Amino acid sequence: MPKRRTIITSVDKDRLQAIINSPSVQAGKNRKVLAALRAELERATVVEPGQVLPDVITMNSRVKVRDMDSGKVTEYMLVYPHSADSSHDMISILAPIGTALLGYRMGDIIKWKDRGGIRTFKVESVIYQPEAAGDINL
Repeated sequence: MPKRRTIITSVDKDRLQAIINSPSVQAGKNRKVLAALRAELERATVVEPGQVLPDVITMNSRVKVRDMDSGKVTEYMLVYPHSADSSHDMISILAPIGTALLGYRMGDIIKWKDRGGIRTFKVESVIYQPEAAGDINL
């Protein structure tokens, strides 16, 4: 996969690093995803929450994405692992698609590997971003 520059808020980066460093998470089954997330955080452009552009996918953002193979549009919310609930399309940052979504912007094309091969999505819209809505929970 080609490398991209992830845009992340300082608050999200600190919280995600704490998750990555958590012994219970490190002992889990997500080692490959943790490595991918760690790599994203290491090369990320870090901005303060009030400076992030409103179309960047941050933690707790709700987005619409289009599967470029099927054309199907799906809405997801990118959440921390303890809030994940697939029945409500609340996708954990530790899911491969969650790690892939972080830092992308409206109009971007996302490619990532999953069990079935390479997936390609287009970010159709960022419906809700906490920073843009003023819902910054520090």
